[in-house]
Amino acid sequence: MADLRNYQNRAQTGVRSDAEIDQGLRAYMLRVYNLMALGLVITGVAAFGVFSLSVSNGQLTQFGQVMYASPLKWLVMFAPLIAFFFLAFRINKMTVAAAQGAFWVYAALTGLSLSTIFLVYTGQSIVQTFFITAASFGALSLYGYTTRRDLSAMGSFMVMGLFGIIIAMLVNIFLQSAALSFAVSVLGVLVFAGLTAWDTQKIKEMYYEGDGHEVAGRKAVMGALTLYLDFINMFLFLLRLFGNSRN
Repeated sequence: MADLRNYQNRAQTGVRSDAEIDQGLRAYMLRVYNLMALGLVITGVAAFGVFSLSVSNGQLTQFGQVMYASPLKWLVMFAPLIAFFFLAFRINKMTVAAAQGAFWVYAALTGLSLSTIFLVYTGQSIVQTFFITAASFGALSLYGYTTRRDLSAMGSFMVMGLFGIIIAMLVNIFLQSAALSFAVSVLGVLVFAGLTAWDTQKIKEMYYEGDGHEVAGRKAVMGALTLYLDFINMFLFLLRLFGNSRN
């Protein structure tokens, strides 16, 4: 559909060449990846910073007691979800600067929530899993960007799989089954691997050379948010599979 719109626009204007459109697409995708990468940096800094303030000599500090052992922990846990829905539903009414700012806030709040992984897993396994995730994500996103195959059918299947994973995780809260937890983690990695490729293709197809600055900017922020979520979730499922516990 994006190709058809591009063709129609060129036929009507006769101004922009294929080379110019390709250059615009590359700039758009680079902006998406840069925004996503900066979001990950903010998340990592926030997570490690909160953990460093919360733990000293293997014990929770006063700050850590407030963050992890007081009613505030529920706010820390659910704040990213609130920020996500705010950004997702309000982005079309925001300026590009406001949308980017909301994304940075969301990334920071996610970092606060994810700081607990440093209490559960060793720092070395967290770093190793991050680089494994980064390499896998890069390969999958590159595939989604370059393939000529329509990934819509696979994407729809992955979305259904995602709902299945959510249901299984809720059920396992009561069952506490190690086998089910392992199966969910494996399926989670596979689902978000597929979603990474599909989402990249969707973001690429969203590009339209006729978009103005504001529309293109908001599309880039939403694309970055989508890939950011794919990366974070793939990382967490891989960490559940391969992370070394502190205990």
